[in-house]
Amino acid sequence: MILKLKPAFKDYLWGGTKLKTDFGFESELDKLAEGWMLSCHKDGENTVENGAYAGKTLSEVIELEGRDILGENGKKFDFFPILIKLIDAKNDLSVQVHPDNEYALRVEGEYGKTECWYVLDCDEGAELIYGFKKKISTDEFRARIADNSFLDVVNKVKVKKGDFFFIEAGTLHAIGGGILLCEIQQNSNTTYRVYDYNRKDKDGNTRPLHVDKAVDVTLCEPPKYGTKPQGEVKTIDGGKSQKLVDCELFKVKRIDVESEVSFNVGKNSFVSVVVLDGEGEIENGSDTLGLKKGDSIFIAADSGKVVLKGKLSLIKTTV
Repeated sequence: MILKLKPAFKDYLWGGTKLKTDFGFESELDKLAEGWMLSCHKDGENTVENGAYAGKTLSEVIELEGRDILGENGKKFDFFPILIKLIDAKNDLSVQVHPDNEYALRVEGEYGKTECWYVLDCDEGAELIYGFKKKISTDEFRARIADNSFLDVVNKVKVKKGDFFFIEAGTLHAIGGGILLCEIQQNSNTTYRVYDYNRKDKDGNTRPLHVDKAVDVTLCEPPKYGTKPQGEVKTIDGGKSQKLVDCELFKVKRIDVESEVSFNVGKNSFVSVVVLDGEGEIENGSDTLGLKKGDSIFIAADSGKVVLKGKLSLIKTTV
């Protein structure tokens, strides 16, 4: 079973218009900061655009079909396990941190948030915040938040297209202005802001900070990981493949289809496909769908052989 999903859009104040101009998304919102491409989260659910389930949310489809469509790995999670976004940061995002599962389930009633970023494009000189330059104490972190000096000790990284960041829960981070990326994360919307550049929303209000919770969960140390995908680009039948990350929460690959690429969807996990560029089609049994840049496809576990045809670049995610 292959389902085409309609994204849920967010117009946060730091967002731009590249999701409209570059990806062709249509929305009444003036700016599109985020497109939630695979989501069963209450804050922004996908609806199905094709077939017998057209108009239903992905959550409703899972309820009707049963949790077997998530696969054996997917069924181990209490909630739908992941959330995938396209993010257009015209301006800097707040400096923030996310809790781990233990803290988030106890305090917020949802999963924590480990995530990863694949940089799709960026302005020259664009940079982001990724952990700290050196290890500091929690007391120093709190004091630097209070006197507005903590940006002096954060790790700022200049980025380029194709960079990849694995951001474990507890890692201080911020996407900088001029960066367009794909984010794969745990299914959580819990964010603790540390600093927001004293910005005001359209009503003239500053957004709330969450200093006490942020201090509780932040690992005040340099990041453990570099800025490269875990794997090298490999030639496969009909195209190329690169492992971005393989962890206990999600497995992510970039696939470039040059003619025809096929893979098998077994009982372990559903598959998400998000098209980054190009056009073509996807086949699964008697089902065929056209594909273009910005499309998001959910493939049920145990769907068997899937064939991708055309000239396509995509992100493939499983759990």
